[in-house]
Amino acid sequence: MVDQGAGSDTAAARRRPFTSTAVVTYGTNIAVAVLSLFNVLIVSRELGPSGRGAVVFLTAIGGLTSSLATVGVEEANANLAASHPKLRRSLATNSILFAAISGIFAILALTALIAVVPAIGGNSALGPRWIVFGALPLLILGIYLRYLVQADFGFTLTNVVWLITPLANVTVNGLLALAGVLSVETAVATWVGGEVLGTLVLVWYVARRLEGFGRPSWSVAQRTLSFGARSHAGRILLLGNYRLDQWILGAVSGARELGLYSVAVAWSSSLFYLPTTLTAVQRPDLVRASRKDAARRASIIFRTTILITVVPALVMIVAAPFLCATLMGDEFRGSIDDLRVLTLGVFGVIALKLLGNAITSQRKPGLASMAIGAGFLCTVVLDVILIPRYGGLGAAYASTIAYTLGGVIVGIMFFRALGIPSRELVPRMSDVRLLWREGLRLLGRTSLRNRTQPAER
Repeated sequence: MVDQGAGSDTAAARRRPFTSTAVVTYGTNIAVAVLSLFNVLIVSRELGPSGRGAVVFLTAIGGLTSSLATVGVEEANANLAASHPKLRRSLATNSILFAAISGIFAILALTALIAVVPAIGGNSALGPRWIVFGALPLLILGIYLRYLVQADFGFTLTNVVWLITPLANVTVNGLLALAGVLSVETAVATWVGGEVLGTLVLVWYVARRLEGFGRPSWSVAQRTLSFGARSHAGRILLLGNYRLDQWILGAVSGARELGLYSVAVAWSSSLFYLPTTLTAVQRPDLVRASRKDAARRASIIFRTTILITVVPALVMIVAAPFLCATLMGDEFRGSIDDLRVLTLGVFGVIALKLLGNAITSQRKPGLASMAIGAGFLCTVVLDVILIPRYGGLGAAYASTIAYTLGGVIVGIMFFRALGIPSRELVPRMSDVRLLWREGLRLLGRTSLRNRTQPAER
């Protein structure tokens, strides 16, 4: 059981209602998606498929490597900081130390790998590659602190941090494009700058608005690594499902093919924002909840998320020619089928994110990792088979099949770990009524707030 005395801290008592927090966080993620797509449009039209592919390749290396190098510390931060608030100062300082060690190790490992197998570098230029490598410790620290802040219900701050990088990308890349000087190097440097700025904001928030940074603790570090080791395998494999196909595609088929595929990924990934949002917003409550209550809450959110996602997924399949060829330019027509196939995988992603999050929150991260591992193995095998022959379309089929398989397996793990029947994950009419009531309640709050604002002035 969770330490309820520690878990019922003052931050939990003053947290905002779940629905309103979820809506605001989801709105932030939609804004991030829109800004990111604007950036895709700017870079794609200015640099073409090859230039776009080169930027994606380098940012994918940075994003994937920083996530792989976390060794699960962020998951431990989320659980320990929520259930044991007194540990937060040590967790914050330990995060800095872990980030420095992991970041340096990641830089050395990547450098050695590329020296031995140059194809891993994908023919990327040395300058922008080292811009990404040098930022890895701060990228890792940003992941650690984001989970720590969210454990204290600091979603307003993390929403702001999420917006920094896409805002920087659109603003800086847009200005450079207008000036005619946008390049792969400047686009990569802009992305890195936004990520680093977000990390610095998190450091300031932890120091000034949370408990701050205390003395490092070896005993806390041991608990962190123990939990992190069990959860990190799943995170590595899940990220592999998301990013490995782009790395393999860029190395095997070249920057142009990756540039086409990345447009499809950018559009389809917008469907992941809702489950990603709900995973983050639910986490502090699921950590504090009993097993039965956690299973009930996660099941309801899973069912409603499936219902919400069906319509935009169908729209995206139909509108794929407009999204890829009309908006991005006719030279991106080859990404239409990629997008349609990738869209079908969103329902597996919903299961992996929401149900896997519930299992991990209830201190059974190894089970979630097993389900994700099955999907990852499927991704690797199918990528190796399909990408050399079919390029981006092969990568899309591999990812969709892997997401679906992983989703089915994590559902089975969810039933067994939390003792809930499988029928609880099947959407029902009561879920439609729940969505309708919550929608009306939110509209009512917004309307009331708008009516009272003049009087308050």
